[in-house]
Order: sequence, then structure tokens, then C-alpha cells
Amino acid sequence: MHTEARLGRGSYSFDKEQARYLGSVLRLKAGDEVRLFNARDGEWVYRVASMEKRAGEAEPVERRREGEEPSGPVLLFAPIKRTQTELLAQKATELGVRKLVPVVTARTNRDQLRIDRLELIATEAAEQCERLTIPQIEQPRALADVLEGVGSFLFCDEAGDQQGEPWGGDEGRAPLGASLIPDVTEVPGAILIGPEGGFTPEERESLRADERAVAISLGPRILRAETAAIVALTLWQARFGDLA
Repeated sequence: MHTEARLGRGSYSFDKEQARYLGSVLRLKAGDEVRLFNARDGEWVYRVASMEKRAGEAEPVERRREGEEPSGPVLLFAPIKRTQTELLAQKATELGVRKLVPVVTARTNRDQLRIDRLELIATEAAEQCERLTIPQIEQPRALADVLEGVGSFLFCDEAGDQQGEPWGGDEGRAPLGASLIPDVTEVPGAILIGPEGGFTPEERESLRADERAVAISLGPRILRAETAAIVALTLWQARFGDLA
């Protein structure tokens, strides 16, 4: 269970929601053990001393893991429908993303997000996959503004250069990420995923001209935005991260 409270410094007091979950859902009682974690203090085993409906106490037993600094890439994504955005946040957390940054493009179909809801989903995903850090989630901002603070990044470019052809035809397509990424020497700190319908020709031209952008294709099929994020993060982790 994630908590921002200091761990390993005496007894821990469960708040109402934690006590309800541990006592009513997990059926923990005095003498049972529970694992608490955060990035600063690591993972600790606590033994429940008391458990009531709205409160509880536990005592530290041992530290299982040291704290760690956030790692992984920053995911820049255009917000999509609520269910798909929530799925994206969950899977990106499981795949080790450091930060989620919603970007507003010409074809972004929504720019209002419940950040508190996404933070809850990311926290639950971190608890499930046992990572110590929770990715930071920012408010949506214009793509140009976000890119001002970004270094090298993977640009998932699924279009070609042929005007009038579906998705730009076959000419001018970016190389497959699986074949290009092994040759990239500078670790891209971010991954950019486009909106439903892709980037406009003007946005794509600007991105392809950006010296920081490493344009890659995710394959011959047109992927949903949330699927593209999962594929791109997997490629990044397999080359630069903890799947390498």
C-alpha cells in the first residue's frame, strides 16, 4: 500500500480509507502483516497492532527495499476518451513511465482531464506491479509549450508524405522503431504519441524538422493511441530501460 507518510519511524496510523480497505476488504486483523511503500523510504513490512472500521495502528517489522529515484521516460500523449485515457495511465505506470504529460494538439478531442482520478489509477497500478514510485501527472498543455522543456524524444510518426493518400501513403514513412532504436545512442527522455486521427500535416512537418525528434514507426497497422503508448514504452524499456 502506497503512503506519503514517513516509514520506519515508529507506529503507523491508518486513515479511514486505508482502515476500511485493509479491515473490510482484505480482512486484516491484529497480528497480520501489511507492506507499505513510497519512493523516499522504500518498502516496509508492518505488523497490525489494532484494526477498527475507521482507524488502525501498525508497527514496523523490517525494510524490504530501499527507496529509489523516479526513472523511465516521460510520456507525452494527446488525451483521448476517458476509459482509454485511464487504461493508458494504468499501463504506462506498469511499464515504468516517470511522468505523464497530456498535450493538446490540433486534433485533440478533449483537453479536460480528472487528474485526481488518473493519479488514483496510477497509484493502484504501482501497488499492483510493486514499483515504489508513482508517476507524476501534469495538467494538459499545448504541444509547443510542452516541447520547449523536452530534450531528445521519440516521435511516433505513423504517416507518410503522399498527399491525398490514406495516412500519407507509403512514401516518407519513418523506420520501424524495433530496427531504428538499437542505433540510437542518446537516450530519448520522452515519447510522443499523437491524437486519434494523427497529427496534422503542419504539426508533422514541424516535428520531423525538430532535431531533437527521433521519428519511428510502430508497424504496418494503425494503432489506437493507448495501444501505441504501450508498444512505444515497451520498445523504450527493451532498449534503454529495465527490460534491456
